[in-house]
Amino acid sequence: MTVPPLDLADLVSDFPPATRDQWRQLAFGVLRKSGADVPPEAVEDALSTSTYDGVRIAALHDPSDLPGAPRLVRPAAGWDVRQRHADPDPDVTGPAIQADLENGATSIWLDFTTLDPSALPDVLEGVYLDLAPVVLGAGSRTGEAAEIFLDLAVGTELPGGNLGADPIGLAARAGVPAGDMEGAVSLARRCAADHPRLRAIVVDALPYHDAGGSDVEELGCSIATGVAYLRTLTGAGLTVEQALSQLEFRYAATADQFLTIAKLRAARRMWARVAGVVGGTGEPARQLQHAVTSSAMMTARDPWVNMLRTTLGCFGAGVGGADAVTVQPFDACLGLPDAFARRIARNTQSLLMEEANVARVIDPAGGSWYVERLTADLAARAWAWFQEIERAGGMADALERLVPDRLAATRQARAAGLARRTDPVTGVSEFPDLGERPLTRRPGPGLAHGPVQGGLPVVRYAAEFEALRDLADARETRPAVFLATIGPVAAHTARASFAANLFAAGGVATVTAGPVTDPEAIADAFWAVGTPVACLCSSDSLYGLHAAEVAAALRRAGATRIWLAGKGEYEGVDATLHTGCDALDVLRTTFDDLGVSR
Repeated sequence: MTVPPLDLADLVSDFPPATRDQWRQLAFGVLRKSGADVPPEAVEDALSTSTYDGVRIAALHDPSDLPGAPRLVRPAAGWDVRQRHADPDPDVTGPAIQADLENGATSIWLDFTTLDPSALPDVLEGVYLDLAPVVLGAGSRTGEAAEIFLDLAVGTELPGGNLGADPIGLAARAGVPAGDMEGAVSLARRCAADHPRLRAIVVDALPYHDAGGSDVEELGCSIATGVAYLRTLTGAGLTVEQALSQLEFRYAATADQFLTIAKLRAARRMWARVAGVVGGTGEPARQLQHAVTSSAMMTARDPWVNMLRTTLGCFGAGVGGADAVTVQPFDACLGLPDAFARRIARNTQSLLMEEANVARVIDPAGGSWYVERLTADLAARAWAWFQEIERAGGMADALERLVPDRLAATRQARAAGLARRTDPVTGVSEFPDLGERPLTRRPGPGLAHGPVQGGLPVVRYAAEFEALRDLADARETRPAVFLATIGPVAAHTARASFAANLFAAGGVATVTAGPVTDPEAIADAFWAVGTPVACLCSSDSLYGLHAAEVAAALRRAGATRIWLAGKGEYEGVDATLHTGCDALDVLRTTFDDLGVSR
């Protein structure tokens, strides 16, 4: 018997079409049951959130969120697996490069933060320069490193790579004037004449991300920098196509996979607009993108979670269409990565490409109503920021005040979200493990950019919490807080767990009273612990019955600070802990109460 082909339309023909109003009514019902006082017409606003750029993330998207846009994306043939190397010892870096290239890496990124450019012949010995692209990152020593590399490449048809000239990026990182444009132009001329697939200039947006900036700020700064380089190159006599072909853009890929996807798509859209204005067409007009998993999101505590963060970042970069991706090793915050960490970084990309088949589809996010709207909103706001930079005289002039001030405002807002844990850092501000065994690595520039005197600040989202953990761990006896758990386990467990998790984020241990209601028994248990700080943990109903008496008993037993997990005012309670409270302020206050110097 022949089975007729299945018509998907038949599957839905018996169902009436769903409408947005129906969804609103259903969502309103759920909100009402949860106790939220939201009128029906405000349901969508109540369920929406905003990024640090003010971009609205709606709870529901439909075809109206699908604007038309050019999609200049990476061909569906996989991306360049680019491994970064920064070990100052050539005898270590050379074998590590060989291991990477033999086991999945397809290009090498050499960071000369501590590695001397004169070591290039040694670290690249045995590397087939006609097969493996090399990217240089030498900062103020770019000219020196480029000369040595080009001497090594004489007679070789280079398949790609970048000499790493970025005067404006260096100015952002180091706080120096954006000079040596002539050096960048000279390298660009040599590349255009002798190595047409090698690029001379990288438009590095990582300094703005690492300074706590937003996606829109990262995008706007990168496009403004790219335009500045275009002006310089064409003004020096290069054609538009030659100038466009000398630029490679570098962006951060974060654990927010959708923002990463949308950011890369928005960057291509914006650069296509620039290229169109200057008359660029074809392949030179396509933005070449190098995505690097974010340094700011990495943690020194519970570093194993970094594997999850970098996997999400790599996935977002791959789906977003990055041409090259660098996954930072999970131990990058701790110093120089070991061989195992580099292997995991390589294999993350190999698994996504070869087993998850992420690279088999061109622009897999294209057509997603959510991603298309997010892409369009990021591009629109970033274009407005780019125009503001241009009005200030261009990127070099904007680095004097406009850009640092804008980044500082975003950094302050982000710091508030981190402190209140509305931006949680798993393993650090949320679900910390006080018993974790610390990893140690050889000291060195493990992250893509270390702090540089005078330049934009370099932040890590976990740093404030980790600093408190370090202080607590350094003490001979771990500081502790007593949890006055009132009533049965079912009544106090949720808030006791919340309080223990919050205090542990600062390295503070907690000891519980157990399921009791007798104020004197709780006070005796508190006195035995020998801490001056206590926190009441129970249900609202039991707080009404016992909180004041328990607080009074704790005061008699020597408590100098009494917290309460939850909200409300109760006699004898100094302050409350609750979702959205400033956890860093709570921890710093607790450190002061416990006599822990900070």
